[in-house]
Amino acid sequence: MPKPLKIVVCGALGRMGSRVAELGTRDKRFLVVARVDKDNSSRLPEALARAEVVVDFTSAEASVQIAAAAAKAKVAAVIGSTGFNSVQSAQIRASSRAIALLLSPNMSPGVNLMFHLAAIAASVLDTYEIGIGETHHSMKKDAPSGTALALARRVQEARKSPEEVPMVSQRLGDVIGEHTLTLAGPHERIEIVHRAHSRDLFARGALEAALWIRGRKPGLYCMRDMLGL
Repeated sequence: MPKPLKIVVCGALGRMGSRVAELGTRDKRFLVVARVDKDNSSRLPEALARAEVVVDFTSAEASVQIAAAAAKAKVAAVIGSTGFNSVQSAQIRASSRAIALLLSPNMSPGVNLMFHLAAIAASVLDTYEIGIGETHHSMKKDAPSGTALALARRVQEARKSPEEVPMVSQRLGDVIGEHTLTLAGPHERIEIVHRAHSRDLFARGALEAALWIRGRKPGLYCMRDMLGL
């Protein structure tokens, strides 16, 4: 059996980071060498010196700094933060020139398959109207979600059109995450739906991504690369 993968978890006190750290601790394939949060962020360089991969669920602003630190330490990174602006996205790409970096707004295998199916449907049914609906818990800060925005980009790429995809966002209760892509044409409607039942889905996806990214060449990767889509 291969040696456990040494990981650092950033955002370790957050909803997602805490689950990554907990599940990683329970899994013999991993060794969580450090849990870093905003209160002990000064420990990051020391933690990276003992790690092979950093798994980050913080914020766009923090993730840029974490990616830069990982690049300096030559440690691969898996980033699940969302809400990056154009400048921050460019900074992430710059870090990926030094290390293997997997960036995904959603670590669910099912959601990433949904992206793939959405592109096929949008291309084949190119005259159908398209809309996206998404619902998350009331504490989620960004709206639309990063997943909804990524879904819209896949539709635009498939149709080779910058036309905006209509979106409806709801923030209600403790909903983990629901996304619906609707294609409406003459006399029919098609819906592609994904519902997350637990945050463990995303935490496990991030851990699998950490295993996959180990030993990869520098570059910017996504879950589609990992799934071979």
